[in-house]
Amino acid sequence: MYLKAAFLFSLLGSSLALPSRTNSPKVKRGVLTVQDYSEFQVSDGVAGNALAEVNAKFPIDQSDLASVDEEDLAILKAARETAEAAETQEGGFNEAIEAAGGDETEAGAALQRGKIKNKVLKLQLSVLALQIEAAQGKDTATKLAEQQKKLQKNIQLDEAEAGQPSTPVDFQGTSQPN
Repeated sequence: MYLKAAFLFSLLGSSLALPSRTNSPKVKRGVLTVQDYSEFQVSDGVAGNALAEVNAKFPIDQSDLASVDEEDLAILKAARETAEAAETQEGGFNEAIEAAGGDETEAGAALQRGKIKNKVLKLQLSVLALQIEAAQGKDTATKLAEQQKKLQKNIQLDEAEAGQPSTPVDFQGTSQPN
């Protein structure tokens, strides 16, 4: 009996004596997952709360950007590229607004609000990526200031249309990094 107890205590003591990695940088893994555009887009519903919708879809801990994983950063960048493509490429907002008769029509105005929400998505992802890169030592100050200015403008446009219907586009894309 005493031999078993001694053996167990020696195992416990040896496991506690194992070296630990206390000086390694803290990296948060697995916060984001690859999604189709239809899953991360924020253009449906109503206008007025686009920034909160984006932040809910991309829950990056903004209080500790230096520890964001490189895979999460790559997903943010890929999602931003897809959001931009959803605005400008075939099947995107610009084409849909034109097909609806412009933003003066009811359908076109709802698509325009969706486009503004999509711009908030695109720009917030860009700002987040630049802030993460800056926190990790890259000089992004000029580009970050430019993107933040554009983001604020589009947040204001979104908030000015609060409560109005917003229409998405059926755009095919993903947040899968290349």
